[in-house]
Amino acid sequence: MKTIIKFLQKTYREVLRSIAFYPVLISILCVVLAMVTLTLEDVKIIESIKEKVPYLFIQDYETARSILSVFIGGIISLTVFSFSMVMVVLSQASSNFSPRLLPGLVSNSKHQFILGTYVGTLLYCIIILTSLGARGIDANTVGLSTMFAAILSVSCIGLFVYFIHSISGAIQIQNIIDKIFEKCNGFADGELRNSDVSKIALQYIDTSGWIVLNSDKTGYFRGFDSKLLKKSIEKQENQIEVIPYLNQHLWQGMPILRIKETVLDDELKNLMFCIDISSDRHEDDKGVGGMIKLMEIAVKAMSPGINDPGTAIDAIAKLGRLLSKYLQFPHITSQPVESGKCILIKNNITATDLMRIIVQPIRLYAKQDSAVIHELIGALQFITKGPNISDENRALVFMELQNLKEDIKEHIENTADRKQLLKLFKKGMV
Repeated sequence: MKTIIKFLQKTYREVLRSIAFYPVLISILCVVLAMVTLTLEDVKIIESIKEKVPYLFIQDYETARSILSVFIGGIISLTVFSFSMVMVVLSQASSNFSPRLLPGLVSNSKHQFILGTYVGTLLYCIIILTSLGARGIDANTVGLSTMFAAILSVSCIGLFVYFIHSISGAIQIQNIIDKIFEKCNGFADGELRNSDVSKIALQYIDTSGWIVLNSDKTGYFRGFDSKLLKKSIEKQENQIEVIPYLNQHLWQGMPILRIKETVLDDELKNLMFCIDISSDRHEDDKGVGGMIKLMEIAVKAMSPGINDPGTAIDAIAKLGRLLSKYLQFPHITSQPVESGKCILIKNNITATDLMRIIVQPIRLYAKQDSAVIHELIGALQFITKGPNISDENRALVFMELQNLKEDIKEHIENTADRKQLLKLFKKGMV
């Protein structure tokens, strides 16, 4: 049963990211709607409505056929044009910003819904037109079905206008940065609330002598699902440490779990079953994933082909706020498994790794741009003033500021710019 649950969870995530999810679903609904409306044509209630308001229903065979043909041709044009715009947007986002942004643009549910409505309306009209040809001129009218075809077609025109507005906004880098920031910031706020309520912060835990389980595959750690644990494990007075932090890259054979007490072989397999490892580094924006995307946007903006320091500055401003929250996370948290005695210990990303993964690439690629360096200094100094950051994490941020100071002395050639940047360190007492 738990295997089925995990399979459904994985399938659900993959389906939602697919551009074909809503189009397929809506197309099926429109085919069902076509069958239903054709069936209702001869119902007495519908016939009485046709007699009372005949101007809403097309009674002429040739008129119905001509209108449906126009609808089909027009919707095909809208569909082709809309799909072409999506491809252009994806190509532009990949070349100008970062290829990592493509999954987020493809999985936009609004755009999937609009494209699905196009395809569904097209199928609906084709079915109705086919039925009209099968019935012949002397057959009963299909006024109800044709009326629904007209309503769906008019809706497609309205959705097309909205699609132009939405897709033009989705490609704007400011909106992309804000969306990533909001998702990553919301996750950080949730983790901070949970750590205050249900988790116990630990500085150190002695795991010498514990049983070590190694990873059986290479990929990115996506989490440990305690809901998939066996009841026998939950009821044990045992401690399980999840070694990697969220989104950490793992090599096959690396330690991934530590267990204090001995467990059975089938329980060991269940523990490994609870681990989620993905081959996609950017599967979601949880944990450090969103900050990595912002970092890559900043680095891409500083490339000679793009040369957009404004985008880099905006991304760094968002990263400063996120890093200030992520550095508040305790190194280790301990929490009992729901409805059980087993204790689950999890590790959070360290300040050293955050500086290496997020700050250092920006410092490397922007070390000759005084405007971007100015923003990066301000972001790091903002982080050092955070009230809930440990002294150890604060010292690591100061170390990164010192590294940045050395880069300024070596790579900023203009004397006036170099002096102006070095004054910022005096203000921040670095």
